[in-house]
Amino acid sequence: MRLLNAGVSLCIHGETGSGKEFVSRALHQQSRWREGNFVAINCAAIPEALIESELFGYQPGAFTGASKNGYIGKIREADGGVLFLDEIGDMPLALQTRLLRVLQEKEVAPLGSSRSWPVNFAVICATHRDLAQRVAAGEFREDLLYRLQEFAMTIPPLRDWPDVPGFIRRLWHELGAGERDIQLAPALVTSLAQLPWPGNVRQLRSLLRVLLALADDGEEVTERHLPAEYRLTAARPLTGRQHQDERLIRDTLQRYNGNISKAAEALGVARSTLYRRAAREKGD
Repeated sequence: MRLLNAGVSLCIHGETGSGKEFVSRALHQQSRWREGNFVAINCAAIPEALIESELFGYQPGAFTGASKNGYIGKIREADGGVLFLDEIGDMPLALQTRLLRVLQEKEVAPLGSSRSWPVNFAVICATHRDLAQRVAAGEFREDLLYRLQEFAMTIPPLRDWPDVPGFIRRLWHELGAGERDIQLAPALVTSLAQLPWPGNVRQLRSLLRVLLALADDGEEVTERHLPAEYRLTAARPLTGRQHQDERLIRDTLQRYNGNISKAAEALGVARSTLYRRAAREKGD
């Protein structure tokens, strides 16, 4: 909180679904920037051709298909608040130069305009990638990394949290189970707490919403209520971290029907890691 209030740029690392945006919004709400907007932009979800206009805005008629009223852009929307750059490691290299200039000069010029507007905001970025590795590969500017990552923090994956059963019960209650008197069986909570959760809190929350939607009022939800893929995973006992990691990879590949690109993204690892594993298994 002190860092954010001092205008220090924060970079939050963590696997997909681990709560990077949740933490960032909580910091914003308690910081001196809370009267301003919390403006989030997912650098991996916006097409490369549009991300520049989304960030910096544009003048009317700046390009084909542009709004006749123009657009001030996410950076000016964040003026006085917090700009949250999610999946910053996927920002196109050409735009990194423009972003660095904005952060250094505290001014932004929309596309098609010769005028710049002053801006003042706090920056939080988030990523599941190794940014230093991206720098070494020539895919991320080193000077931008130092500007965005003045302080780095890591959110641990859900499987490494100290009290996963307690968190599951709390999340179940927050989703409204108490209002319908629907209970999670203790054995089910224990089984869920032992799962690898490649999608972390996002994945757990989605599963609990499904269980709650399908349960009758006053019912106790047990392992038999789990979707098939979760029943299979919960039935396998943990026998050490290496086995847990192998199982995590296997289950994620199964969930994405063998699509290595999607599985690698969900796991937060390089595709080459999964290709090497597949080649090793084939050799065996």
